[in-house]
Amino acid sequence: MSTTSTNAPLPVGSPPDRADHALEPLLAEPFARVWESPLVQETATQALRSRLQGRVAASREAEAVMFTSRRRRLPHTALAWGVTAQTLYLAQAGQALRRGEPLRARLIELGPAARLDPAVLGAEAELNARHREWLVLSGSVHLGNQLLSQRDYHATPAGHASPTFASADGALLFVRESDQPALPGDAPFTVLDAVAGWPEFAPAIQRRVLWQRDGQAAMLYFAQAGALVPNHTHGHDEECLMLQGELFLDDVLLQPGDYQVAPAGSGHRITETDTGVVIYAHGDLDLNFVA
Repeated sequence: MSTTSTNAPLPVGSPPDRADHALEPLLAEPFARVWESPLVQETATQALRSRLQGRVAASREAEAVMFTSRRRRLPHTALAWGVTAQTLYLAQAGQALRRGEPLRARLIELGPAARLDPAVLGAEAELNARHREWLVLSGSVHLGNQLLSQRDYHATPAGHASPTFASADGALLFVRESDQPALPGDAPFTVLDAVAGWPEFAPAIQRRVLWQRDGQAAMLYFAQAGALVPNHTHGHDEECLMLQGELFLDDVLLQPGDYQVAPAGSGHRITETDTGVVIYAHGDLDLNFVA
């Protein structure tokens, strides 16, 4: 019988190798993390999950103050023969307006041979007391003897009658109404896309100012793929209507026909496009960038 106990300590001397030298590469990075204890892996997973949950919570909190409309989800309301409307935004009755807040923003679709008379848009006195902006999104319309097509813009100041539009082949219009008062000498005017040009605004971004008053403006932006706008805040409500391409406003992806109102006092950390975009925007003429 052996006199050596199975529970006896190891002989005094050099400890044995912990692993074959041939396996040493497997114990170095990047493989070493595979051998971490389950507790270490679980702690790392929990930390990652916590960061992701924090990001989602911050994103939801930021998005909660925005008003986002998706055209594909909006109901159509018939206004007249061949004319339908989709309401993008409607100010809440009885509440004070924010700086630059629109009273109403709508998409108006005209079928072939359809006619848009002001009477179908609302009470004449109420409508004519508002500042109205019109933008042709697709197709073409006749405004009197003038033919307006894609990206042509028309402004009707308060105190002037709304125009009548007629379309031979169909068109999609955007109309924005606000409480902007008219100044002496204000009169309806039109900006034609074909002659307006695209002034440089920032790297890879061009901007066309259509109308401006007291620090706010109606604008068209053309941004190339990869363009971005740094972190900024809004002194007026900032409206964004997607005409072409896709745009990220923070974690919200906007596609053609989508519309968002960012209330005065809010901000956007991320404004960038992977595709290139054409956007109608109404808000601050000069952006307030955050360092």
